[in-house]
Amino acid sequence: MAANENLPPNVIKQLAKELKNLDESPPEGIKVGTNDDDFSTIYADIEGPAGTPYENGVFRMKLLLSHDFPHSPPKGYFLTKIFHPNIAPNGEICVNTLKKDWNPSLGLRHVLIVVRCLLIEPFPESALNEQAGKMLLENYQEYARHARLYTGIHAKPKPKFKSGAISESTTALNVDQTNTSVTADQKSITPDVALPLPSPLAPSTTPTKGNGLEQPTALAPTTDTVVSGSAVAAAATAQKKECGLAKVHADKKKLDARKKSLKRL
Repeated sequence: MAANENLPPNVIKQLAKELKNLDESPPEGIKVGTNDDDFSTIYADIEGPAGTPYENGVFRMKLLLSHDFPHSPPKGYFLTKIFHPNIAPNGEICVNTLKKDWNPSLGLRHVLIVVRCLLIEPFPESALNEQAGKMLLENYQEYARHARLYTGIHAKPKPKFKSGAISESTTALNVDQTNTSVTADQKSITPDVALPLPSPLAPSTTPTKGNGLEQPTALAPTTDTVVSGSAVAAAATAQKKECGLAKVHADKKKLDARKKSLKRL
């Protein structure tokens, strides 16, 4: 609050009201940055007006208020480099509203609008940048080319004022994106895969009783066994073949027994 102590309480109150109004209802192409701790320095981002060499550029400027404001005009400076007759190489702004035409009743809104209008209609007669003023009078196309070059290099969009809310929403988005990525990783680690069914040919793990004692049978192998349809069919064929051979041996025994009985007769 030390910077605000240089201004009278009634001026601070008026400035606070103006800044709030500018923040809630900014002029066309102008965004004002507020600082509750220091009303003596006002920052603003000015969009280059359409149809001018400053189009598509964003120019940051500041107004410095003296201790006897509003009785004396503020001093204006462009912080963004710009090629303009009425703006000095060090950024100082030359406009009558901030000099001989100043009136204590003029508010910050009026000052900012006048500065933006200066980008639309320069006054080369009162030039602080003599090269730009002379070029504007003698060769407008060359002046416009220089101005567009400066705009393309230096007047790129700036980070917006009141970045606190923007940083909070970005943090929330990053958190959502992080949660999404973690969920995706977990899914990739533990996919939904059906457990393998036990093979129909695997030995049973149920213990059997023999001679009054429990005799555990062989356990199924721990590794997954994949049995194809052809293997199952081959096993079934072999089983049928074994049954047929057993039947043939039984019939042969019966025939031998009949022969023996006939011999005894």
